[in-house]
Amino acid sequence: MAVSLRSIIVSSLLSVLLFVNVIAGRESSEESYQLKSLKNSTTAERLTKEVEFKHDHAVDDPEAVASMVDMTIKNSTERRKLGFFSCVTGNPIDDCWRCDRSWIHNRKRLADCSIGFGRNAIGGRDGRYYVVTDPNNDDPVNPRRGTLRHAVIQDRPLWIVFKRDMVITLKQELIMNSFKTIDARGASVHIANGACITIQFVTNIIIHGLHIHDCKPTGNAMVRSSPTHYGWRTMADGDAISIFGSSHVWIDHNSLSNCADGLIDAIMGSTAITISNNYFTHHNEVMLLGHSDSYERDRVMQVTIAYNHFGVGLIQRLPRCRHGYFHIVNNDYTHWKMYAIGGSANPTINSQGNRYLAPVNPFAKQVTKRIVTGNMTWRHWNWRSEGDLMLNGAYFTPSGRGAAANYAKASSLAAKSSSLVGTLTAGAGALKCRRGMQCI
Repeated sequence: MAVSLRSIIVSSLLSVLLFVNVIAGRESSEESYQLKSLKNSTTAERLTKEVEFKHDHAVDDPEAVASMVDMTIKNSTERRKLGFFSCVTGNPIDDCWRCDRSWIHNRKRLADCSIGFGRNAIGGRDGRYYVVTDPNNDDPVNPRRGTLRHAVIQDRPLWIVFKRDMVITLKQELIMNSFKTIDARGASVHIANGACITIQFVTNIIIHGLHIHDCKPTGNAMVRSSPTHYGWRTMADGDAISIFGSSHVWIDHNSLSNCADGLIDAIMGSTAITISNNYFTHHNEVMLLGHSDSYERDRVMQVTIAYNHFGVGLIQRLPRCRHGYFHIVNNDYTHWKMYAIGGSANPTINSQGNRYLAPVNPFAKQVTKRIVTGNMTWRHWNWRSEGDLMLNGAYFTPSGRGAAANYAKASSLAAKSSSLVGTLTAGAGALKCRRGMQCI
């Protein structure tokens, strides 16, 4: 009888264990199925699920958000001390490629990850790799093989990478030819203390991963722009990146600061441009989009400004727009001294899902500024703020018509909730990329 009772107890225990294992296996299978489904789903579906999850944890108290911003977003380094790095962040550009630990073998995948108006910029995707080995011997007329200047002037597509960390001081403007990618991942590459980058009358340019700072005015010199042409260049203003009469341009994950003129200027009919994931600091007139009030060819301009961090030491023009169509989406504005977004000559400005943290100065809390001359009026200009988070008294002055149809030409991607901006922009600026590891 004792044996039978023991057998019954053992059988019961085995049944319970089997039941638990079945349940656990079912949960594991369901989890695996969900992960597999997520992996096979579209990017839009994955990001939508993530946004819905994160909305549950959004901070409702604006003062709490302001306190968080003030404490944790002081500089680029602090922004990245966020605990562990999650591969999927909701930033569609980064989620497209940063999960790949073999990025060094799949560099050109980046060309398929652009968004916004510059989404068709392929750079040097269809060309060979060119490795820059020489940072020192910059000859503006007869550039040496192995230098960055020799690479960018070639008349064929090239994907340009760097052998090691380097600081490149250019004697004259670096004039780029079409279908080029400058990809600094895997090295710390600074273009500094001299001339900087000019993108003039070309197409399909990608610039990724550079530190560009302390650019100086240069010019009144001969400079080569292709293997078969060089010519006289008048004075250059000292922009970090100057885009002149060009199209299909993508400026992504660069750190820019402290140049003689602008950090990024796009003028003279340039269009199809995306400026994303950059970190801007210590500068006065940050970004000019549009040549002049009288240059009406800039009406074709379409620029997406997304996932950037406008950081410490900035004063104005974040950006300053003329004539065209500008989609300003999911950026983090933590510093300005005069204003953030300015414009003249009737630009269309579509501000969506940004986070604006106003300065302490009570006279500088307005995000917007209209520059009006003569008999010009601005009340019919289409400027709208939709889903933006206004902190520390920041306010956006809208104008024109608020209907979505009026912003069709200034809409280039779906904006995410402004409560997610901290996560979306946490990696803004040049990333640290090492072989076999995700870029951080």
